[in-house]
Amino acid sequence: MKPKAQAILNIDEGEEIACACASAHIPQTGIYKFLAKKTKEGKYQWAHFVQRENGVKEKIYRGETETREQLDEVLAIMNRNLKKFFGTEMRPADYDVYSLDGKKASSRIH
Repeated sequence: MKPKAQAILNIDEGEEIACACASAHIPQTGIYKFLAKKTKEGKYQWAHFVQRENGVKEKIYRGETETREQLDEVLAIMNRNLKKFFGTEMRPADYDVYSLDGKKASSRIH
């Protein structure tokens, strides 16, 4: 069965969500979000994007860090720029998890 929407970050068996942050709503822009997972190898893969008011996700940037400290540095850089341009920062936030068939799933560690 085909997923309903393209996932921003796929979590495979043995991986876990390491970080989920979102900004406050920015009028006429949307909400900036930052998601990261810890891989089985101990690295961190992240995605940073804006979710527009109509739900569309745009300006998706992705990367990988070797350590949690490097991941925290990436988030700090993103927040510094958000603060500079919009006066807001991303903070820890709840997130939704879906299975490949588009059904809501548990956010527990795989």
